[in-house]
Amino acid sequence: MKKHPSHAALKSAADERILIIDGAMGTMIQRYKLDEDGYRGVRFKDWHRDVKGNNDLLVLTQPQIIGKIHEEYLEAGADILETNTFNAQRISMADYGMEDLSYEINVAAAKIARAAADKWTKQTPDKPRFVAGAVGPTNRTASISPDVNNPGFRNVDFDELREAYKEQVRGLMDGGADIILIETIFDTLNAKAAGVATLEVFEEKGVELPIMISGTITDLSGRTLSGQTPEAFWYSMRHLRPFSIGLNCALGAELMRPYLAELAAHADARVSAYPNAGLPNAMGEYDETPHDMACAMAPWAKDGIVNIVGGCCGSTPDHIREVAEHVKAYKPRKLPNIEPKMRLSGLEPFVHG
Repeated sequence: MKKHPSHAALKSAADERILIIDGAMGTMIQRYKLDEDGYRGVRFKDWHRDVKGNNDLLVLTQPQIIGKIHEEYLEAGADILETNTFNAQRISMADYGMEDLSYEINVAAAKIARAAADKWTKQTPDKPRFVAGAVGPTNRTASISPDVNNPGFRNVDFDELREAYKEQVRGLMDGGADIILIETIFDTLNAKAAGVATLEVFEEKGVELPIMISGTITDLSGRTLSGQTPEAFWYSMRHLRPFSIGLNCALGAELMRPYLAELAAHADARVSAYPNAGLPNAMGEYDETPHDMACAMAPWAKDGIVNIVGGCCGSTPDHIREVAEHVKAYKPRKLPNIEPKMRLSGLEPFVHG
């Protein structure tokens, strides 16, 4: 199977400098204060369910807004744009009765991001911009029961996830994504389904894109929601041979550091990190200023534990601009030489030898 040209270009860029991934999409969409009609647009004005809050739909009804947000992040210094597709698989879209729009939304989202990235790459050819097709965790979990009275119950199975993810990845690739980003992983089994789906679509199309993986440490337990430590999580996902492994969401930069350091010590892939702008306040809003967030992240770069940085919930182009400025003087983390051993993962890692 041939590798997509983005493999070489992404590796070259990552060898030169710490790469910048963009910030929050939802935070920026909220600034537009769209009402129900704003989400519906003309095409869905008579849709039988409320659609306000379906941010992924905006690539069809308000593409100019999504394109403008992408451009703002590029202007702020982003090397990698995420498509507006966090919930754009049919499992999550079922909440709005829009399952059958999944493929179309992913194609449209990738095309919008592609156009913005290509525009900026043309202006500065020595600094290529990349489009990461964002693949979120869905609103269901394959390894945890939603019913406390029935721990064996599951509201989704592996094959349902796999098929939904395949449809999404096809759309992202057909729209022009350079990278597949499996992100905000709270359940490793969901992520494994996304990984299998991604590899199957690569086989279908005869071309392989770089894969980025980003998990979520949900609290100070230092584990994902499904119970894994960062090291165990890495061993669970290493078979995908990802370009990067990292963490995003849930925590602010200060609290994320020890878990990033754990990944950096054990992963022979690049390490990414895009934390929230601090922790939400009583109103659910994020108060960490761009300067404070950047100052908290700069030591990661100085200490050589990251290759890719950006922002998640609450972050804006101003946050990304400050982060880019604060890390530009530092070299990217060097990939370690990991001694070959048998490395297994449960909730904890097991290393033999």
